[in-house]
Amino acid sequence: MLASALSHSDRVAGLQPTAMNRILAEVRELQAQGRTLFPLMRGEPDFPTPPHIAEACSRALRNGRTSYPDNRGEKIFREAIAKKLQRDNGLQFDPGSEVLATTGATFGIYAAMMALLNEGDEVLLPDPVYDAYQSPIRLAGGRVKPIAASIVEGRFAITAEALKAAWSPASKVLLLNTPWNPVGSVLRRAELEVITDFCERRSLTLVSDEIYEAITYDGAQHISPLAVAPRLRDRCVVVNSLSKTYAMTGWRVGYCAGPASLISDMFLVLQQSSRGPATFIQDAAAEALAGPQECVGQIRDEYARRRQQVLTQLDGISGVRILPPEGGFFAIADARALGIPSNEIRKKLLHDYGVVVVHGSAYGQGGEGTLRVSFASGGDALNRGLEHLRVGLSRIAESRS
Repeated sequence: MLASALSHSDRVAGLQPTAMNRILAEVRELQAQGRTLFPLMRGEPDFPTPPHIAEACSRALRNGRTSYPDNRGEKIFREAIAKKLQRDNGLQFDPGSEVLATTGATFGIYAAMMALLNEGDEVLLPDPVYDAYQSPIRLAGGRVKPIAASIVEGRFAITAEALKAAWSPASKVLLLNTPWNPVGSVLRRAELEVITDFCERRSLTLVSDEIYEAITYDGAQHISPLAVAPRLRDRCVVVNSLSKTYAMTGWRVGYCAGPASLISDMFLVLQQSSRGPATFIQDAAAEALAGPQECVGQIRDEYARRRQQVLTQLDGISGVRILPPEGGFFAIADARALGIPSNEIRKKLLHDYGVVVVHGSAYGQGGEGTLRVSFASGGDALNRGLEHLRVGLSRIAESRS
């Protein structure tokens, strides 16, 4: 008797690898052939974690802090989170009932979606936006509803008209990212007022991913949406991580803050899955949030230098303009004037010039015709990568003239 074929979950069947993983597969294949490549795609800081944070982890290990953590989050970490939110964002949360430690912001988004969505609920999501948001929405039974962003005065923006066009009676959640990956906009107070007013009028829950909050430029200032609209206090969850601010990507530690009832439901999700970050990692994370903050400014200053390098080295390419990022460590190269699909440009840059970037259409239809250029890594790698990118884009542009 023949064995029946393995049956797979419909929800998993509907998932796709992230754009980053698809591109990395191409990169590894070319590297296996001996190709030299110049990566300008990863969203990973090349800084070491600041020494005082690493030492806090070592100290915790020496002190035997290796047992199971409090799944809600170690008390010292939750208290540090609450103080940080008050200090930096003007937000007040009870560390005992309104804060949850998570294994990175990614799990925070997942737990929020699992706690909020029923089958068929819609999540309003800016377009373009970080593509990995879509999978947790789908795993929770939700549907993605794009909010069409537009380029206004050299930056991506969300208008009231776009919000209205995206909404339907099935809409339940609006997921926001500011500073905004991949486009680099830092949403301004007036923009946040429009968005939060819309959430209030439409009874939407706001999930606010603020992972790039510390990396802003030229006077742009991160404002938490909840600080703009404290009336959303009972229908907003703030998601954050230490990955970008403190160069702690591999530590996998983040947090969420929101109304006690929602945090309680997210805690139930966490108990059945990650169980939270390791105890010694939470001790180090508490030190990061509560300890000296000079390292944050030093990292931001270096990113500002790299940002200027990108703007300078890629200036003046025919048919291409660089949108100066207001936050984060990605710059958008607007190549729509070339009239070539962004994925075709990406592939040509990769195979003909050895430059690795991400095509804007990977982040939604609103990104078509653009490329995301990362300056998370600096030094010679950034310099050589930008040199090859300039040559590649210039020659592609010349071939169209």
